[in-house]
Amino acid sequence: MKEIQINGTRVQPGQSVNIELPIAKLPTHTVIDLPIFIRSSKQEGPVVLISGGVHGDEINGVVTAKKILEEVDNNLTLERGTLIIVPLVNIYGFLSNSRTFPDGRDLNRSFPGSKKGSLASRIAFILSEEIIPLIDFGIDFHTGGRMLSNHPQIRVDYKDKVGLELAKAFGTHYVVHSKHIEKSFRKTAYKSRKHLLVYEGGESMRLDPYAIEEGIVGTKRLLHHLEMINAPQLPQNTIVLKDSEWIRAKASGIFYSSVRLGDFVRKGEVLAHISDPYGQVIVPVKAGTNGHVIGLNNNPVINVGDAVIHLGME
Repeated sequence: MKEIQINGTRVQPGQSVNIELPIAKLPTHTVIDLPIFIRSSKQEGPVVLISGGVHGDEINGVVTAKKILEEVDNNLTLERGTLIIVPLVNIYGFLSNSRTFPDGRDLNRSFPGSKKGSLASRIAFILSEEIIPLIDFGIDFHTGGRMLSNHPQIRVDYKDKVGLELAKAFGTHYVVHSKHIEKSFRKTAYKSRKHLLVYEGGESMRLDPYAIEEGIVGTKRLLHHLEMINAPQLPQNTIVLKDSEWIRAKASGIFYSSVRLGDFVRKGEVLAHISDPYGQVIVPVKAGTNGHVIGLNNNPVINVGDAVIHLGME
């Protein structure tokens, strides 16, 4: 079985080990550690990473990973392989309710990182050096931005055929083609021939029970597909989308949406209206193509050019 060793701690088959990996200190000199939870079966099998909170304000992902850890510890038997669970990667952003680090850097644009770089770069370096070499597959839990809600979906680059197969096995509502982004966690893993799925569900700074539950159930479907657990889950009606695009506001004002996440819409259909605060000017928002509503702006007050409705096309 592949040896699991993190920061000098060795994990033997069948062990459950919690590791606190030192990162840095706050300006107060309070030590910040990165908690990592390893759950290993005695039977050889894949090593799967489950991570959340790469963006510190995406609390849904933190809770999803936490709940998966709770299930593994309490009632979900790991038949083979190993899980590496990191519920909260960006502790700094979490403490400040922020997507980024104190210097404004995005961890998911800082890979593979540097031992002597910025704070974000140093944490990216730890993940690149200590975690990515150990894993075979992974699920990185994310949400939409502030006031931007995503319907449960897996994002994967379709040139990654193994990743696409895993995305279908995860089996949530949508699989969305999303090219690898330079300096991202996902692309860095892919360069090392590791397959990291990105799950999107809900919005930042708001718990979405449905998106959390879909993340948990999808993870179980995937682990069952990998023969790591014997807990089959009901399949979802998964739709594979070849492309996606945001509809942007053509006017500023108050945004009234008449569609919901998961709706199918047709080209030319009126999806929303934008009005001035006085009701004197009303601008319709129309679909430019047939598609599925996979993302929605929940902000009632918008500016021209804002992304308002995300459509995915089959």
